[in-house]
Amino acid sequence: MTATLRVRARSKTSPTSSASPKAVARRVTGHVVRGLVMIWVVATISFVIIREIPGDPVRGQYESLIQKGMSPEQAERATAVLYGFLPTGSLWEQYLGYMNSLLHFDLGRSLSTPGVEVTTLIGSAARWTVLPVLAGTLLSFLLGVIMGVYAAIKRSGRLGDVLALSGSLLHGVPVYVIGLLLTAIFATLWPIMPSGGPVDVEHVPGFNPGYLGSLAHHAVLPVVTYTLASYGGWILAMKSNVVAVLGDDFILAAELRGLKRGIVFRYIARNAILPLFTILALSIGMLFGGSIFIEQIFNYPGLGLLLVGSISSRDYALMGGTFLVITIGIVVANIVADLLYTAIDPRVRSGGSA
Repeated sequence: MTATLRVRARSKTSPTSSASPKAVARRVTGHVVRGLVMIWVVATISFVIIREIPGDPVRGQYESLIQKGMSPEQAERATAVLYGFLPTGSLWEQYLGYMNSLLHFDLGRSLSTPGVEVTTLIGSAARWTVLPVLAGTLLSFLLGVIMGVYAAIKRSGRLGDVLALSGSLLHGVPVYVIGLLLTAIFATLWPIMPSGGPVDVEHVPGFNPGYLGSLAHHAVLPVVTYTLASYGGWILAMKSNVVAVLGDDFILAAELRGLKRGIVFRYIARNAILPLFTILALSIGMLFGGSIFIEQIFNYPGLGLLLVGSISSRDYALMGGTFLVITIGIVVANIVADLLYTAIDPRVRSGGSA
């Protein structure tokens, strides 16, 4: 009996028929092509915003350099370095120059940080966004999945009600409110955590205990904010999926035949967690954009804070480059989510109904 149940449960989580290499290649190619098209659309929008913004900053920079004594040729080259495309010529010629620069990974140079390339600033800021986002998202995913299973199994008891209520409350609270509350409690009222910044200035950067400990200490509140901001959605989604799986025939049969609760628990979790893997990849991509609020609150020098700073200083090259990189992160997360779901769900690979 046990073997029969295992076969039935495995049929939901194991491939019933393997896809051919050509089918896999076509699926991957389709995802990549769609992703490249989306990136191209965003790059085009970024160009239009920079070029057509009121006051035309590109043309204004060109004319300002001429007034400072540069020749038209020198002013043209200097402006092209800043924005990644020539300030003269038709709009189409400027657009082609901009796209050519992007193909060579040239996003221009920052106006607010003279002489520094936009790619350098983005690369430096990205590391401060990636680690907290990944840590917070994965931690919230694990907690939400585990607590969601218990909330569904114990839904008729007090524990289930408390877990479901915690998810509903946190799911409705904006991320910046969570960040401000954590700062007020743990950095002001009970000052056991730093209020901002990525590391204490007295530590020498490098792989030494003082510097690494300071990094971890400063990262606690941002990571906890990411975790709490996403936890509510995970627990509610997992609870809903588990409740649906609890009604399946093989679960009811397992309970009637007296299988160990651990085995039943494993069957439930394996089948209910499948849709959440797609959401996990998507949420990581979306958090790169949502990091703006958290990085502002904790003065964390990541992509979100860099984007806000570029807007306030009217650094259009940096603004467009940061927005493009965040969008690429979201697009890549979408591609990974689709491919991941294809890999883990046999119904997608075999063309069955999901």
